[in-house]
Amino acid sequence: MYKILTLLTLSLFSYGQQHSFEPSTTCKECHPVIYDEFQSTQHANASIFKDEIHAAVWKKHPKNTKLQSYGCAKCHTPAASNLDELVQKNNSILPDLNDSTQVEGVSCAYCHRIESIKHGHMMNENIISKEGKAYFGTLKDHIDSPFHKVKTQSIHFNNGNVCIGCHSHKKNKHDMNVCSTNIKNELDEANCVSCHMPKVKGSISIMRETKEHTFHGFPGTHSHQDMLAKYVDLELLKGINGFDIAINNKSSHALTLHPMRVMQLRVKIARDGESKVFTPKGFVRAIGADGKPTPPWLAKEIVKDSSVKANEKRVINYNYKLLKGDKVEVTIGYYLVNPKMLKGLNLEKSAVATKFHHFKTESFMIGK
Repeated sequence: MYKILTLLTLSLFSYGQQHSFEPSTTCKECHPVIYDEFQSTQHANASIFKDEIHAAVWKKHPKNTKLQSYGCAKCHTPAASNLDELVQKNNSILPDLNDSTQVEGVSCAYCHRIESIKHGHMMNENIISKEGKAYFGTLKDHIDSPFHKVKTQSIHFNNGNVCIGCHSHKKNKHDMNVCSTNIKNELDEANCVSCHMPKVKGSISIMRETKEHTFHGFPGTHSHQDMLAKYVDLELLKGINGFDIAINNKSSHALTLHPMRVMQLRVKIARDGESKVFTPKGFVRAIGADGKPTPPWLAKEIVKDSSVKANEKRVINYNYKLLKGDKVEVTIGYYLVNPKMLKGLNLEKSAVATKFHHFKTESFMIGK
């Protein structure tokens, strides 16, 4: 107990008296399993100093090139000690690698102090509780912690929509919804947590042993994709002179949300020791202006939207006759950055940006 108190005190001291959020490292002592899960997430790696894709976009942004402000901090480094200064227009204050509160990204304390969500036209805003070291949670039956207060009265934690402060929508100056999970209110009465924070084995804390806890690895496009694969089914429908592949999206939002992403359907047929590989089918939500793709800050319209929508069953036809004994392998996956954008963002050598991220594969044997 003395060790924990000492570490907590040192961490708070080194973090600065003016800062209102405890660093996530203080949570590790009592919540080691959850902390380890959290470290692999984009929440923990949201800043421009840890997310090379976000950093590449920011380098091109006019607010950076003109040394104006870093508005992205509202969601990418919301626990920054100088958040108000970072987002203030024409303030000429940009992210600082030497400021640990900016490097950390979206901290544990920040999320667990979201008291309510203010819905806005351009984007939503998280309203943070003014009570420090008092954290919202969902367990009604909890023990008293000697390190922080536990609060359970946040409706947004209880209904699972605590995420929509940052993950609902983001409009640019042209009133274009450039990055949205909730494009057409698909998330009304939906529960983000049920899919992206499922219950898994392991104790919630060393102070209270439990058989399971809410997963804090946040399955998504960057990690733990396998935990979301059950929400998408791949089916093969054999015809006389061809076949169809059906993508059944059982989730409450489209499969491709971010305008930089591109999802691909890949089909391969093994026959008599040889392989027939089809050209991948792509699915995107591309934004731009005058019919051409542009950076998000210049976009005025949706140039192309072939994304598989919420609760949609998309059928793709292949004019190729299947024979008995054929093995059809169907894979769906994605690129975090559309390959067409790599050069413009100087990401041609980025391992994470150029990687094809596997999501789900199904194999089908053709009988009679």
